[in-house]
Amino acid sequence: MQEAYVALGANLGDREASLRGALSKLASESGIELHAISRVYETAPVGYKDQPSFLNLVAKVGTQRTPLELLRRLLGIEQEMGRVRDVRFGPRIIDLDLLLVGETSMNTPELTLPHPRMGERAFVLVPLRDVWPKGRDFPWSSELGGMSLEQEGVKEWANWSRDLSFVVRKE
Repeated sequence: MQEAYVALGANLGDREASLRGALSKLASESGIELHAISRVYETAPVGYKDQPSFLNLVAKVGTQRTPLELLRRLLGIEQEMGRVRDVRFGPRIIDLDLLLVGETSMNTPELTLPHPRMGERAFVLVPLRDVWPKGRDFPWSSELGGMSLEQEGVKEWANWSRDLSFVVRKE
């Protein structure tokens, strides 16, 4: 089973319910195990600014799926939850981004790993650091150290990692 990291975000409707629903769907998938989730952060929008703030977190999962299979399932979950793609970096009910899958490095028209812009985004790096394995160097420490979380609009919103009872578990 490979270790993978998935960024989740939502800024339309009930943001909390969207994140919880996406985590439940992810955890109920065969070939995917939810290992940990970060704290939840409220973050300012990046790119297209005329939209509500996001709630963001990162999930650490174990997977038997290939990176492309995992990506396609994440996109399927977005679609099932009503994701509409009409404005680049625009508002969304749910967003699932595949950040890393083990040591895989790839660059195809469908998928680039590691995620090409994650090192520029505090709203990804802060929650990713929360679930990064203890004792392993966090490769983006210098990028994160050069960011002001206040200026980046990142603040802790909640800590669900202590109670994952809302997540549907596979039997």
